[in-house]
Amino acid sequence: MKKPRICVTIIESNLKAIQEIESEVDLFEIRLDLIGPDWSELVRYIQKPWIACNRSPEEGGQGDPDTLKRVKELLWAANTGASIIDIEQRTPNLAEIVPAIKGRAQCLISFHDTVGTPSYERLIEIAEGQMKAGADICKIVTTAHSLEDNLRVLKLIHRYPERRMVAFAMGEAGRISRVLSPLCGGDFTYACISNGKESAAGQIPVRELKDLYGYMRNAG
Repeated sequence: MKKPRICVTIIESNLKAIQEIESEVDLFEIRLDLIGPDWSELVRYIQKPWIACNRSPEEGGQGDPDTLKRVKELLWAANTGASIIDIEQRTPNLAEIVPAIKGRAQCLISFHDTVGTPSYERLIEIAEGQMKAGADICKIVTTAHSLEDNLRVLKLIHRYPERRMVAFAMGEAGRISRVLSPLCGGDFTYACISNGKESAAGQIPVRELKDLYGYMRNAG
């Protein structure tokens, strides 16, 4: 079984907790919108590659409603050492922002549906829109209400095997897709640092997720 890559989302400035699990993860997602101004001090001590994310309220985050302010902070994060910048596909003037990001870091273009899972045809449109916009990594995250929702979003990974793709579903019904996504060829999956530190519904603590992958590997 291919070793799944795990990205742990950091939602608060707790360096001790981060250092306790740092050796067990592949990269971090630093939630600028949740940590607040302290993020710039925190990342000075991060030893693994990290994604800068400044999620908008429209997609479930707490970032500044002013798009220009969110983007400015993301570009600052790129200059501060972020390996990847997460920019939302719905961001106005995306075509102008992506080249500015790519001159400094890899560009992950993301789409989140916090209500449900669109049709497969619509998911394809979203993915191809991200590619056309210049994404180095495409991220499509929906909300699952059934097993079929999970399968629909995971199918995107198989459709674009040559692309770096992160695709899974949120919610309790979506937990299985979080586990399976990197096993299906997804670039990585997201986990939380511990119970109670989730940034989205259905997120699994990193050590629990690693144990699950260990059981699967031994069973195989």
